[in-house]
Amino acid sequence: MDIIDKKMKILLGDLMQKIHIRTLDEAKPVLLFLHGGPGVVNRHNIMKSHSDLLDTFTIVCWDQRGSGGSYKGVDKRSLTLTRMTDDAAELVEWLCTYFKKDKIFVIGGSWGSVLGSFLVHRYPDKIAAYVGFGQVVDGTKNEEISYNFALEKAKEANDTESIEILMSVGPPIAGVYTNGLDGLMKQRKVMMKYGGYSPDSKKDSIFKSMVIPILLSGEYTISDILGILKGYRLVLSTMWNDIAGIDLAKETGRFELPYYIFDGRLDYNTPASLVEEYFSIIEAPIKELIWFEQSGHNPMNDEPLLFKKYLREKLTAIAAEERKTGVSI
Repeated sequence: MDIIDKKMKILLGDLMQKIHIRTLDEAKPVLLFLHGGPGVVNRHNIMKSHSDLLDTFTIVCWDQRGSGGSYKGVDKRSLTLTRMTDDAAELVEWLCTYFKKDKIFVIGGSWGSVLGSFLVHRYPDKIAAYVGFGQVVDGTKNEEISYNFALEKAKEANDTESIEILMSVGPPIAGVYTNGLDGLMKQRKVMMKYGGYSPDSKKDSIFKSMVIPILLSGEYTISDILGILKGYRLVLSTMWNDIAGIDLAKETGRFELPYYIFDGRLDYNTPASLVEEYFSIIEAPIKELIWFEQSGHNPMNDEPLLFKKYLREKLTAIAAEERKTGVSI
């Protein structure tokens, strides 16, 4: 097999879905990224800003069902955690076959940490280890803490406009805001303004931190971009109520493989304060929680060198141990 830099669609469940594979050496371990949202694709960020990981891994990014290049033809009724978990499991199987591997690695951020946790809980056999960041723990508590953080910071700053926005939205009820997705986006805008997403002041708006990089990346076709614009609202609005009710400790408390959390101490998008207790409860043959003290929701972007140092160290060690037992990874 030649060096691969390929975008393609494969059938997962009943829908053709888009993936991007890059590798400098097919013998390297495969690392599958699960993006957040749900419905917020990230292959532009991974393939552009973090391509240095190709020195250690074969990188795979996937536009999940209903998102970006996987928007066309989606049935709204299929946008469920169960179906997406099954899609992910089918993709893991496909990648193992394609690269002639027994196991691959999985990393998930934000919503991807929910999907990744359910994936490795239900389908552990072909996955060597999981890494989560921006780790979601409890949907209801998540939104209570995030909303209160934004409101407190706005009050401290005497930011009347932001206070009025938050008061008009109102506190979340069981993790759900008044006016659904629109209420959520208003809360997130204020939360990001006060560093709850990232301590980097340049990331003070959704438009600057997410929309512009997508449009300028060159990663996506026009069809993909239309899928991004339409898909994120469809997927988020369809799935949010279910996500808000998630309690990972109750639903995925035990794992049969190494389970790592790389979390930003300053995260109020998926609050870091919930992670420690969750980590203490879960069971796994190897588990480790690594804090990034200067990071918010995405330590891979806030402290990239340190994040990727740990990622290489931990997963390379797992790969070495697996190979000692004859596992192809």
